[in-house]
Amino acid sequence: MNKPRVLSGIQPTNGSFHLGNYLGAVKQWVELQESHDAFYCVVDLHALTSSPDPKELRKNTLTSVAQLLALGLNPDHCTLFVQSHVPAHNQLAWVMECMTGMGEASRMTQFKDKSQKTGTDRIGVGVFTYPMLMAADILLYQADQVPVGEDQRQHIELTRDLAERFNTTYGKALTIPEGYILKSGAKIYDLQDPSSKMSKSTESLSGLIEILDTPEVNTKKIKSAITDTGREIKFHTQEKPGISNLLTIFSALSGKSVTDIEKDFEGKGYGDFKGAVAEVVVEYLRPVRAKALELLDDPTHLSKILHAGAEKAAVVADKTVADVYERIGLIPRA
Repeated sequence: MNKPRVLSGIQPTNGSFHLGNYLGAVKQWVELQESHDAFYCVVDLHALTSSPDPKELRKNTLTSVAQLLALGLNPDHCTLFVQSHVPAHNQLAWVMECMTGMGEASRMTQFKDKSQKTGTDRIGVGVFTYPMLMAADILLYQADQVPVGEDQRQHIELTRDLAERFNTTYGKALTIPEGYILKSGAKIYDLQDPSSKMSKSTESLSGLIEILDTPEVNTKKIKSAITDTGREIKFHTQEKPGISNLLTIFSALSGKSVTDIEKDFEGKGYGDFKGAVAEVVVEYLRPVRAKALELLDDPTHLSKILHAGAEKAAVVADKTVADVYERIGLIPRA
């Protein structure tokens, strides 16, 4: 009961998570569930901003849950649930939207970037209100800390501002969260463009190491990775971005230091090195893929886990909404 509470979420992206998702976030979620009162959700409501195909969204949501479990999240040590299973997210989001100024909402990076690219007439309102739903996600659970990357700091600042604004206006009902900036872990870049981070938004999937890809596919991708001039296996992000990226992956999954790996491959060529990286990746992901596919073969079991998680989450979320509604003057249902 004395553990600090954390809340974080992940979108149900196309099919499989990639290695960057795992090393950049999920791996640290697994560690935090042992030291914190951890709430983790698959944010399917946020995914609606991209107008996904309904069948694909359902499939991707279950696939995301299966991967999170296979990667180490334990329902006995954390609360794992799907965002849309807890209606309080929408209820508190409307309150947050009513407390947010047009100016501060329009300054949010995601809306600014998309509106500059496509124009505001072609963007759904959900993109504009997305940060307020994210604030509600966090504040519902009275989270002390929110594990995020540096690029999400702006959302945390908005969440803090809204919580402070509410508490000042109506009395203290919401915990002011701190951003738990994820420690500087392995930054993984695209295999075909090592100047860009590994991301689903890339035009080609050939640069992604996907959790659910077969060993053969990932081996082929790694052996086809862009490398650099020369033959030396050396970490140097400017001169050797491709080899540096592969060294980072090798180190992150094997536990060996980059220096030790460089020594191991002294005098050897890129072919030998890529083969060794592929072997490390394949063996690391093999049991994860097998466990995820096993879970997906038993949707009833997955549904039970999600039902239990939603029940646990709703106990906290519904209490927050009831308190907020009372303070802002809404009459409770008899």
